[in-house]
Amino acid sequence: MRQEYMKRLLPIASVSLFLIGWSLYVRSGEVSPFVLPGPESIVVALWNMLFDPRFWHHTLVTVIEGVSGFLIAVFLGISIGFAMARVPPMEWAAKPFIVLLQLIPKIALAPLFILWFGFGLESKIVIAAALAFFPVFSNALVAFKSVEHGDRDVFTMLQANPLQRLLMLDFPSALPVILTGTEVAVVLAMIGAIVGEFIGGNEGLGYLAVAHLQNLAVPELFAVIVALALVGLLLYTFIGRLRAWFTPWHVSNARR
Repeated sequence: MRQEYMKRLLPIASVSLFLIGWSLYVRSGEVSPFVLPGPESIVVALWNMLFDPRFWHHTLVTVIEGVSGFLIAVFLGISIGFAMARVPPMEWAAKPFIVLLQLIPKIALAPLFILWFGFGLESKIVIAAALAFFPVFSNALVAFKSVEHGDRDVFTMLQANPLQRLLMLDFPSALPVILTGTEVAVVLAMIGAIVGEFIGGNEGLGYLAVAHLQNLAVPELFAVIVALALVGLLLYTFIGRLRAWFTPWHVSNARR
C-alpha cells in the first residue's frame, strides 16, 4: 500500500517542484517573460484555447495523422517482422536495406514526402509511419524469432496448421515485446506528424505552434507545446494499458 502511495505522490511532487522553481526563476527577473513565460500565463493561455473550436480542430487533425501513421507502421512492422522471422533468406536480403533506410534522418526526408504526397494529411501520415515503423519491426522480428523451440515442437506433434500456430503460439508469445515497441512507436508517430506540420502544414497543432511563433505569442506557443505533450502522454499511456490488459501474465506487468 505504501508503495502505491509513493508511486502516485512522487510524480506529483516532482512536477510541482519543477513548476514552482520555474515560476520563481521567471519572477526573479533572471529571464524575460517574453522569452520564457511563467507557468501561470501558459495555463491561462491553454485554458483560453480550450474554448476555441479551432484548437480542437487542429488537435483532431494531428491525432488523426499520428494515429493513422502509427497503425500503418504497426501493420507493416508486424507483418514484415513475422515474414522475416519465418523466412531467413528474406531477412538476410531485406534487413540491411531496412536498417540503411532507418539510418537516414527522416526529418531530412520530410520535404521529399511533402513533395511526393502533397501538403494534405497524406504526407504527414507517411512521415509518421516512417518514424514509427522501425521500433515495431525490430521488436516484432526479435519476438517472433524468440518463440521457444519446445513450444513449436508441441504444436508440430499436435499437427497444428500455420494459422493455428500464428494465433495460438507465435502471436501470444511475441505480443509483450511487440507492444513494448508500439509504446515507442506511438510517440515517434506523433513527432512525425508534428514535423510534417512544421514543414508544410496548414492545419494541426504543429502548424498552430508555427503560427503563434510568427505572431510572437509566446504563452500561446508554450500552451500548444503543452497540449502536444499531453496528447502524446495520453496515447503512450493508452498503449501501456493495452500491454497490461493483453499480457497480464508477463513479468513486465507484475508490479504495475
